[in-house]
Amino acid sequence: MEVLTEEKVMLECRDIKKAYPTPKGDFVVLENFQLQVKESEFVSIIGHSGCGKSTLLTMIAGLNDITSGSITVANDPIQGAGPDRAVVFQSPSLFPWMTALENVLIGVKQVFPHATSNQRQDICKYYLSKVGLGDSFNKKAKDLSQGMKQRVGIARAFALKPKVLLLDEPFGMLDSMTRVELQDVLIDVWSKEQITAIMVTHDVDEAIFLSDRVIMMTSGPYAKVGEVANIKLNRPRDRKTVVEHPDFYKYRQQLLTFLDH
Repeated sequence: MEVLTEEKVMLECRDIKKAYPTPKGDFVVLENFQLQVKESEFVSIIGHSGCGKSTLLTMIAGLNDITSGSITVANDPIQGAGPDRAVVFQSPSLFPWMTALENVLIGVKQVFPHATSNQRQDICKYYLSKVGLGDSFNKKAKDLSQGMKQRVGIARAFALKPKVLLLDEPFGMLDSMTRVELQDVLIDVWSKEQITAIMVTHDVDEAIFLSDRVIMMTSGPYAKVGEVANIKLNRPRDRKTVVEHPDFYKYRQQLLTFLDH
């Protein structure tokens, strides 16, 4: 594992173990998992189903206890869930009777309690506009398409101004065309905000397009980091330039070869 200088590290997972008790003894999902993610880095995690990718993400989010080891954000040990880590799940879980603006506003009120009502509204409108919902502030969530709901979820996460953005297969429920559109939205907003991001995905092309590094996990049980691909493609990125870059298929082959074995 590359060791980063302390001032560069935004998130560190050290000696992480996750085990679930069973009648036949502990089932160990992750063991000796090590990861450092530097400030403003975008990292994707791939691996076969059941290797513990989403389990890891929920532990970083503070939604799942760590059996042993430690997770720190900006050198501070995590203590449960907190606004310094925003999560975009596969399903955005919006309140259907609320508008897009109201759904984003819920978290913003908690994170910015001393801001005025107008200031909080401006934050929400800014990020909703950034994800392409500038004309949909007052639409009820129940009236939005699945892709539009996920745009609200992305806006909600960025509006919290977190130190770390966690994405758990955020486009997994979308059709291929909407998925590509939302990848472009995410990379555009992230490029401007430069928030440290960690994404779990099954999509090799998505991982290459979005990431600075792709972490390849071994199959469970006892899953850990297997290989790391450093994606040295210039930013800002657009899809055509990335796909036409000669190294794109080299990275793709590296990831696919690891998954095949």
